[in-house]
Order: sequence, then C-alpha cells, then structure tokens
Amino acid sequence: MMAKKLTAGAALVLTVFALSSCGNTIRGVGQDAANTVNATQSAANNVDSAAAN
Repeated sequence: MMAKKLTAGAALVLTVFALSSCGNTIRGVGQDAANTVNATQSAANNVDSAAAN
C-alpha cells in the first residue's frame, strides 16, 4: 500500500515538472518568434535607410 502511494506521488511530481518545462519552452518559442519579427523589421528599416541615401 505504501509503495503505491509513493509511486503515485513520484508520478505526480514528475508530471508537474514535465508540464512546467513545457510551459517554459512554449514561452521561449514565443519570445524567439517576437525577436525574429523585431530583427526582420530592423533589417527592413536599415535597407530602407540605405536606399534613401
């Protein structure tokens, strides 16, 4: 009986860790996408400025 509770508790802890790491990964992907958009806009502004000169 005690082994089943211990196994269930360990599984719960591992599940929580797995889900929290997925959340961090998804957040990181969102930040990377935002940084990509910002870099693309910056590059476009640089090209526009160079073409205006």
